[in-house]
Amino acid sequence: MSSRQFGNIGVLMGGYSSEREISLRSGQAVAEALSQEGYRVVPLDITANDSPKIIQQIQKAPLDVAFIALHGRLGEDGTIQDILEKLDIPYTGCGVKASQTAFNKILTQKALAAAGLPVPVHYCITDGKVVDFKGAWNHIKSTPMVVKPACEGSSIGVHMVRHPSEWEPAFKNALNYGPQIIIEQFIRGREFTAGIFDRECLPLVEICPNATFFNFTAKYQKGATQYVCPAVIDEGLAGKIKAMSLAAAEVLGCQEFCRVDLRVDDNRQPFILEINTIPGFTGTSLFPKAAKEAGYSFVQVCEKLLDLAYGKKVKR
Repeated sequence: MSSRQFGNIGVLMGGYSSEREISLRSGQAVAEALSQEGYRVVPLDITANDSPKIIQQIQKAPLDVAFIALHGRLGEDGTIQDILEKLDIPYTGCGVKASQTAFNKILTQKALAAAGLPVPVHYCITDGKVVDFKGAWNHIKSTPMVVKPACEGSSIGVHMVRHPSEWEPAFKNALNYGPQIIIEQFIRGREFTAGIFDRECLPLVEICPNATFFNFTAKYQKGATQYVCPAVIDEGLAGKIKAMSLAAAEVLGCQEFCRVDLRVDDNRQPFILEINTIPGFTGTSLFPKAAKEAGYSFVQVCEKLLDLAYGKKVKR
């Protein structure tokens, strides 16, 4: 299909997750880039929080293809993908099942570990049960420990616990985002991210936050983190990270488009932290940085994702 025959492109943004503001920034950037190239763009700020109303909003547009810029719940948990499939509208990014698995960090770590891919030592809570520091220590056996809500992104609700006194406020805050919590061993070393684009790995980005921890502020405040792309590492380690990232994307079914986050310890061993199925498209976002290094302009990334969306519909 010619890239000029996309028809009405609905850029879905906003939503009801804790990442709404970031989603609006991503969606606006995509909508502006496509509009400047002459595409017919329908920006859709999804404000409803139930499927029937979302369906009504989409049907009123109407849309020929959907560019999903919804981060977090609704956008990355398979909900919007299921809605769009029922409406027979092709969409960018991963399918329903892959989205559901990748969105839940517990399911992701289980799937990756079962496939033999290295992940940090972790302990999972699925029922909102309160666990004290000693209970977590019995599983992780080291500090710092990283406490994360299983179903949030953008480092929301994520805490690094270095001392028992930090445990209770960190754990209680993470529980505010749902009953599923994952507690991980902190991997000392360097942090990288690998963009997967149409079954290929983009140049790696090294993440170097000014603070010790790559938290929400470090991600979205300009100047709070340095990003090195392409990452300055030897070819052997780069190749290992890329191969592992491609394998992780294949295990979850995210080969068309995702971003794999990893840490590499002092022994040069990479560990996979998580997989993001709707990476950000803001001014500080990592996927567009890596794509630019690979020779794709911002609008070319958007166009290729739309092409892949139509290809996926043909396969369904």
